Amino acid sequence: MTDAQILTIALATAPTMITVLIGILINNSRISDLNARMGDFRTSNDGRFGELRSYMDLRFNDVDRRLDEMKDMWRSELHRVEVALDARLKHLEQR
Repeated sequence: MTDAQILTIALATAPTMITVLIGILINNSRISDLNARMGDFRTSNDGRFGELRSYMDLRFNDVDRRLDEMKDMWRSELHRVEVALDARLKHLEQR
């Protein structure tokens, strides 16, 4: 490969590499700004987040309780169906 070909390849790829580098630097600065803003927001609203967390805990506990009740109901219903099927099977076996 000659020097002219190497120079042509380097000149052809240089704008792309510079554009990607600029994009990375801009993106990094925007992420840093966002992180700083989120840190400011978090420190100014700690009380509200604590209230929200306790409210969400109450709601999830309520959902857990309701799911446990549904599980117990399903168990009792399935037990009832199992007893009925056993009785029918026993009746058929006696024939």
